[in-house]
Parts: sequence; structure tokens; C-alpha cells
Amino acid sequence: MLRIRLARVGKRGHATFRIVVTEHTRPPKSGSLKALGSYDPHTNRVQVNADLVKHYLAHGAQVSPTVHNLLVDQGILTAAKVSARKFPKQQAPAAPAGTSAASGVSAVAGTA
Repeated sequence: MLRIRLARVGKRGHATFRIVVTEHTRPPKSGSLKALGSYDPHTNRVQVNADLVKHYLAHGAQVSPTVHNLLVDQGILTAAKVSARKFPKQQAPAAPAGTSAASGVSAVAGTA
């Protein structure tokens, strides 16, 4: 199955992305069938060949959640945006009641 997704390019600390069509089982950097555009998250500049995107979508290509949201912003897709996060943020576990960090430090320091 073909997938339209982002492939990271650019230098360290200033990532830019190509919007590419590739086989869904291959890693993003392993080569692509076709480059459909580019995305610069630092300037929010998106360049997309809308005709090619529509062609691949008509032939069964799936889009990644991030690319889906970019295409909705560009007006190429008319669907609603989707959640691009895979996992919700985890909250730090709460400390058990009755214990404090100061008492734990003094007990450790007293045994030395």
C-alpha cells in the first residue's frame, strides 16, 4: 500500500521535510516513488503539487496524520483534521502520601 508521508531533510537543528509517496513498509529515508512537495515547519511554508496528490489519493494511497492536516490547511482535502499524536502525554506519578523528599534525604545522609 502506498503512503503519502513526510521524509526529513535539511541540516541538524533546522529540519525541513519532503512530502513523498512511498511504500508503507519502507523507512521514510529509504527512497520514495515521487516527491510531491515540501514543508518547512520553521516558516510554515508548504509547497504541494495538488494534482499529483489527488492522483495518488484516487489510486488508493493513504496519508499520514501530519500530511493529512497539512493538506486540509492547503484546501486539497476537505475532511476534518485528525490527531497526529500517537500517545497522550504521560503525567508524572504522584508521590505516596506521608513521604516527602526532605525526610528521604535526611535518612540517607544519616546512614553515611
